[in-house]
Amino acid sequence: MNDISLLRNPKQRKLLFSAGLSWMFDAMDVGMISFVVAALAKEWGLGPERIGYLTSINSIGMAVGAAAAGILADRFGRKSVLLWTLLIFSLASGLSAFAAGYAMLCVLRFIAGFGLGGELPVASTLVSESMPAKERGRAVVLLESFWAVGWILSALVAYFVIPDYGWRVAFAIGAVPALYALYLRRAIDDSPRFAEIQKKAPVPLRRRIATVWSGEYRRSTIMLWILWFTVVFSYYGMFLWLPTVMVIKGFSLVKSFEYVLIMTLAQLPGYFTAAYFIEKFGRKFVLVIYLLLTAASAAWFGNSTTEGMLMAAGICLSFFNLGAWGGMYAYTPELYPTAIRSTGAGLATSFGRIGGIIAPTLVGVMVGNAVGIGTIFMLFFVTIIIGALAVLFLGKETKGLELG
Repeated sequence: MNDISLLRNPKQRKLLFSAGLSWMFDAMDVGMISFVVAALAKEWGLGPERIGYLTSINSIGMAVGAAAAGILADRFGRKSVLLWTLLIFSLASGLSAFAAGYAMLCVLRFIAGFGLGGELPVASTLVSESMPAKERGRAVVLLESFWAVGWILSALVAYFVIPDYGWRVAFAIGAVPALYALYLRRAIDDSPRFAEIQKKAPVPLRRRIATVWSGEYRRSTIMLWILWFTVVFSYYGMFLWLPTVMVIKGFSLVKSFEYVLIMTLAQLPGYFTAAYFIEKFGRKFVLVIYLLLTAASAAWFGNSTTEGMLMAAGICLSFFNLGAWGGMYAYTPELYPTAIRSTGAGLATSFGRIGGIIAPTLVGVMVGNAVGIGTIFMLFFVTIIIGALAVLFLGKETKGLELG
């Protein structure tokens, strides 16, 4: 019933879908990288280490972008920063189609990552602040569900475009969101909570950062930084390598794209079940349960020996991991007051992106040194368990609480 009432309110529906489409374009770009590197490995003769560096440089940009955009959004507003980050990432993605070599592609992927990493925490903060308390968590998880749509689109582009037309055309499609930003400029407003804060004197940056680490918020900040690091580390380590892992396990490039597309479809019900449970049982319940089941799925996937097991484990991995992401994005903005919300969320996201920098490179090195896929995925199993324990013991429940 809450889902329906949320979608019946024209203003809330417009904001959710407008921000959701920008989120979809983000996911499409990140997803595209995982498929493009598998094609580039063949065309440019890239080894596992260089593939790892290329995916990591994207995450370095995301780490810098998340911190910068979070800080700027508490100063200049959620809407303006959302628009600028969307423009930066889409233009850099489009220009990636013209990369003449590896170094140039790395530079463009850093810039695209900067815009992309900045947009995500700002969009979730804007939606969180604009919704009533009883629908806030569900709205942010539904926003996150657009990520799955973007991944599905990237998988479709990879399956139908890359084999016949090449990876450059796939990147060129990534320039489309620049046009969408022009529509978004008129379609959405800043959150009412931020508008209220703007009437007062702005809180200086140094004080905002100090408040994030003050006694009142330190426990939540430590928990969020561990949660974000472990989830991002495991996600980018596993999912950016998924098409390549399928090739390593003996499938053709086209067949691996097909299997990853099927696994990606499981992300949508993962989000929708999380959206239902998050307002029924709370944020901590969804995060802990979905993370533990993600860990179990990672161990299963890494040790799968048959095609059927691999597909079943991959579907479970997508379902639970992306449901956990939805819970994390809903939970993060709720732990800070409006004046420092984007700063706190941006810093946690930025620290998490360090995991996204380390994991793809680490997997590249491990694959290059003939470490087994089972061993690599057990590393992710342990990492995700640590994230679940951090939420269980350090997290506080925010279900139904009014934002300060």
